[in-house]
Amino acid sequence: MKKFKIYICLIAFTLVFTTSCDEGFDELNISPTGVTNLDPAVVLNQATLACVPRGNSLPLEMAYVQQVVTPNSGVLAGGNYNQINVTLTPGNWNNAYLELIKHAVDVMNTTAEDPDRSNLHNMARIIRAYGAMIVTDTHGDAPFSQAGLGFIEGITTPTYESQQSIYMNVISELQSASASLSTSGATEATDILYGGDITKWKRLGYSLLLRAGMRVADVDPSTASSAISAAVSGGLMQSNDDNFVLTHDNNYPNQIAGPLTSNESANYYLTANFVDHLKTTNDPRLRSIAVRYIGSGSGTDQNNAIAGNAPDIVISRDPADQFGLPMGNNNVTASAYAMENGFVDFYDFSQVDRTRMVALSAPSFMVTYAQTLLLLAEANVRGMASGEDPNTLFQEAIRANMEAISVSYMGTTIATEDIDQYISENSLQAGTEIEQINTEYWISSFLNGPEAWANFRRSDFPVLAPNPFPNQDITGDFVHRLPYPVSELSANNDNLQAALSSQGYSGNDDMDSRLWWDVK
Repeated sequence: MKKFKIYICLIAFTLVFTTSCDEGFDELNISPTGVTNLDPAVVLNQATLACVPRGNSLPLEMAYVQQVVTPNSGVLAGGNYNQINVTLTPGNWNNAYLELIKHAVDVMNTTAEDPDRSNLHNMARIIRAYGAMIVTDTHGDAPFSQAGLGFIEGITTPTYESQQSIYMNVISELQSASASLSTSGATEATDILYGGDITKWKRLGYSLLLRAGMRVADVDPSTASSAISAAVSGGLMQSNDDNFVLTHDNNYPNQIAGPLTSNESANYYLTANFVDHLKTTNDPRLRSIAVRYIGSGSGTDQNNAIAGNAPDIVISRDPADQFGLPMGNNNVTASAYAMENGFVDFYDFSQVDRTRMVALSAPSFMVTYAQTLLLLAEANVRGMASGEDPNTLFQEAIRANMEAISVSYMGTTIATEDIDQYISENSLQAGTEIEQINTEYWISSFLNGPEAWANFRRSDFPVLAPNPFPNQDITGDFVHRLPYPVSELSANNDNLQAALSSQGYSGNDDMDSRLWWDVK
């Protein structure tokens, strides 16, 4: 009996103790400082930050358009050898699809029924369209309507849509979102891009609409003309103040600068094609872009020269001294070529100046006034827009890009008289307007690999010789698309295989096949 009473007491004590522990348990396990609900404006900033080109652009897109190249293999293999590198090829997908679009869709969902956040909702639609263009321009068919809905609607295996369908949606979204932005509506002061300036957001939306229209100009002229007309009527960028540009600091460094200022600093070089073009045209931008460590035989020599500890190395930014690395070399043949030309080693070739244009604090440009003027100039040449002189637009675009370089980086100022002289010597010539405009677009899109590569495939300019490196993973002239990420094989394989089949790849996820708009 005594034992029974003891058990009863123990049980009673346990129940009291358990009940007392349960009281306030939910509150006890909620962090008083943890974030449980983010303002959608903050989430949009995350999407905007994800628009910045990443380091994978160096060995891929920037090499495909023959601006920057490395002679080294292994983890850096890509456009230097036109080989598939499954470590690098998912870069745009991971950035634009898994991050940018996810955050933008989250904002769209959160603000859809809130009239006070209508402008924020439409800003997110514009950013999503930007991300969708990067994804589809890289791979082809991709999820769009169901993208980013995994948490919101439980759609974890989104269907792929054709690139044509994606572009029709992008064009529709840009036109609708830009028109729906209201300068009398609520602004978003925490917006990191334009500080809530709705006029600038509208100009960005319509300038992106012009870009999308020109992207499909060869495959769907009717849709292109309609989009271009709506973009011009809506109001394009008016100056460099409207540029889609993000500044950087030590807390959020320039993503391309990361590898170029650390472990890969001595591995990337300006190509001979890029340097030679700027030299032969007396382009003053070469002085702002390039540096050469004359006499350098290693990466250590370069770093010591920057630190002032290598008096035998000459740091030259003189255009006359610049010498680019030809395409088609590995580190053995690049060294041999360097020595044949009187250099110590391939470390002696010209590079993008990591102390200026690719410093950690250097800004990133995504959509610019210069690019917009060039697309509008081409639209006028092709009869898809009217009322503006293509040559005037072309020359103003050159000025805009040079002035943007002058004020955006340390030590890159281009004198006004040099800009004026270059412009006076470069006007559009009958019969070569499209080539001239898109060659300038190639220069004006420097360091924005995804856009430079997309426009090169669309326009086929500038005229570049195919990379002569042997044993490539392509059978044609240039890389026209990238394979889908290997992760999709396990995460969304049924829809991936359907997309491959519908595009005629039949399981051969190659780099030769042309995208829907790449018809030349």
